[in-house]
Amino acid sequence: MAAASTAPAKRPRDERLDLFRGLTMLIIFVAHLPENSWNGWIPARFGFSSGAELFVFCSGIASALAFGSVFTRRGWRLGTARIAYRIWQVYWAQIGLVLALIALAAALDRFLGLAVVAQQFQPLLADPENALLGLATLSWQPDYLDILPMYLVILALVPVMMLGRRLHAALPFLIAATLYAAVWATGLNLSGNPWNGAGWFLNPFAWQFIFFIGFFIAMKWLPMPPLGDRRLMLAAALFLLLSVPLSFWGILEHWPLAQAARDLVIPASEKTDLHILRVLHFLALAYLVLSLIEPWRDRLDRGAGHLLILIGRQSLACFLASVVLARLLGTIADMAGRSEPVVAALNLTGFALILVTALVVGWFKSAPWAGPGRRPLAGPRSEPAAQAPLTTRVREAS
Repeated sequence: MAAASTAPAKRPRDERLDLFRGLTMLIIFVAHLPENSWNGWIPARFGFSSGAELFVFCSGIASALAFGSVFTRRGWRLGTARIAYRIWQVYWAQIGLVLALIALAAALDRFLGLAVVAQQFQPLLADPENALLGLATLSWQPDYLDILPMYLVILALVPVMMLGRRLHAALPFLIAATLYAAVWATGLNLSGNPWNGAGWFLNPFAWQFIFFIGFFIAMKWLPMPPLGDRRLMLAAALFLLLSVPLSFWGILEHWPLAQAARDLVIPASEKTDLHILRVLHFLALAYLVLSLIEPWRDRLDRGAGHLLILIGRQSLACFLASVVLARLLGTIADMAGRSEPVVAALNLTGFALILVTALVVGWFKSAPWAGPGRRPLAGPRSEPAAQAPLTTRVREAS
């Protein structure tokens, strides 16, 4: 009883985090489905930021909740070991995802007579030695397969931030700001293409900035403004409205002045290097949305919100599934035509399969085999579990 009373209380789960992570998984699927007309109406089309900022920001909060307490309770060495273990898991998730997509492309080529491998993984055919080495070292990232590598590099910075915090409270903020400034001042990046020298499409030294804003807030190193402040909400809403003419394709395509203004203000590398307007737009959007949903916070886990929360709780598995599904359903769209009913059916099918993935993975994670087993049938051969042969008990425990 004493041991149970001294065990640390489990932190209550913030359902807002899972809700928005689940929403992000659906947005990522829509954005990754090739030539998807629904892609023209996702939130990114109405402002500077996109689902990528939401994904990375939520990952920063989740990392603080999952790993930050390890650093504070068990020390820097074990905290770093925990981060290393997570990096190991995500690295193999990335390798498995790439191999799954190559296998899918090869299957489509073999059974349907297509040329998907040549289209999506041309360097693998032209220069397999460098391509395979690039995939293993993350120095080659095929299109739309750059999110997890970015996350790996940022995770590796977490121990640096935790060590910096031990040295001085302001040091983590200085490190994050310095890396972000170095990107824009010197072009700091990693090699993402061994053939043309291009850097990573999602520059981790830039994107760490939005990750660690979420991380610092969750660690309570960075105070969050009180939700519902009318002046802040008004300022955020005005900024969001002003960003629409410089972002929405319906305006940019028909108003050359808006396109010229966007080209003047926002450089071509605005997503790769995470332009500051993207950061400010996301923070304004996050503050406004969180303020608006605060009165209904205790009712988020209902209806559609409950389904999004289920997806958000299994975000890595759902992300992997969404990328594979986007490629497969994209091929089906090519064959069936891209009429709006077909596109709608494929998007909804993708959403449903992502939810199924969340349910299946959640079931496995619940480890139902670890609970109490069925009572043995009565009969002369049945015997109490405690008196069963050792080999039987070991086999059942495994």
